[in-house]
Amino acid sequence: MAKEKFDAIVVGAGPSGNTAAYTMAKAGLRVLQIERGEYPGSKNVQGAILYADALEKVIPDFRDDAPLERHIIEQRIWVLDDSSFVGTHYRSDDYNKPPYNRYTIIRAQFDKWFSSKVREAGALLICETTVEELLMDGERCIGVRCDRQGGEVYADVVILADGVNSTLARKAGFHGELKAGNVALAVKEILFMPEEVIQQRFNIKEEEGVVIEMMGTVTEGMVGTGFLYTNRDSLTIGVGCMLSDFKSNPQRTAPYALLEKLKKHPSIAPLIEGGEMKEYCAHLIPEGGFHAVPKVYGEGWMIVGDSGGFVNAAHREGSNLAMTTGRLAAETAIAAKAAGKPMHAKTLKAYKDRLDDSFVMKDLHKYRDLPRVLHESPQFFTTYPELMSRAAKTMFTVDGVDKKTKEREILGSFRSARRWRGLVGDAFKLWRAFR
Repeated sequence: MAKEKFDAIVVGAGPSGNTAAYTMAKAGLRVLQIERGEYPGSKNVQGAILYADALEKVIPDFRDDAPLERHIIEQRIWVLDDSSFVGTHYRSDDYNKPPYNRYTIIRAQFDKWFSSKVREAGALLICETTVEELLMDGERCIGVRCDRQGGEVYADVVILADGVNSTLARKAGFHGELKAGNVALAVKEILFMPEEVIQQRFNIKEEEGVVIEMMGTVTEGMVGTGFLYTNRDSLTIGVGCMLSDFKSNPQRTAPYALLEKLKKHPSIAPLIEGGEMKEYCAHLIPEGGFHAVPKVYGEGWMIVGDSGGFVNAAHREGSNLAMTTGRLAAETAIAAKAAGKPMHAKTLKAYKDRLDDSFVMKDLHKYRDLPRVLHESPQFFTTYPELMSRAAKTMFTVDGVDKKTKEREILGSFRSARRWRGLVGDAFKLWRAFR
């Protein structure tokens, strides 16, 4: 690599980095991609959700050979107390008709496949290599320094796609320390079981899938959610809470214990019974939202994916934002190269303009107040799940009590728990957060 210069260097080979590298290489740019893992995906054993639209814009025929698990035909949202749940389902046969909208994937397999496409497009990939720091000429980024002999490599632009806990941008002074209140710590397991068992338990056929998203008392008052979804011959189950909640109270239940609690919940245990746990991981997810997104471009550099905090926690969307930001950054570099413009901040501002005009920033802006509201309102994870469960049980129990009396009992329980002012205030907070 010594003394070589590329049109672009991409640091990281996850969805955002692969998208950026593929798009630029496909357009004829000389691209170097650096990955610290043994191979792309080697650090990602967990399952994930793939949103087809974002990938389709880059590789229209990806369905022909991508390692996809199941296409999602049903979405469930559950609010849990300790022994029950109140929830809603949406299942549509429209989602059972190609082209399918969402898939479950195994990241190790998918990232490896995506990387093969990047190399086919002409990018040079170097693995088992850590970028130690960015090379700076004053305020301008001119390349990277790697942990190998002759490891200084130069480029017109460097795209950082190295994940939420990257230190490169911080060391270069592009943004400050990552705040614990903007990051969730999630733990996941993959439980293997026969395909036919999964299909029977979730009422699905071959290649069909289900996603369950959960909130409630399982996170013990911390801001967080649980999730369960179907792969081909396994289930991915996990729970995540804000790192600041774990940090503020060391006596709280540990993350792995929260996952065990979720697995033992009466509504979850029958779905995962007999599953053989073969993979476990813990990882950070940027969930600070709109206000936590740092500056994402500058003199000779751009930031994409988790490195820029691009996750829509309200809808649990991540891979689509990662791939979209990677594509938009790449298109910015391609346009600048075609126009013969230097990769100065003035030129790369087009990346931020493209972001602002996309669903990425529009959605993050829509939910900009949600992280603060949830941090300030633990009752949404404790009191309300219990009240909702009690209300449902009261209404659905047939015991000779008239329905009007039951309604008064339900209303009284809400008023007793939160008072009128609290109820109105909580409703207003949610309205503001989702408006």
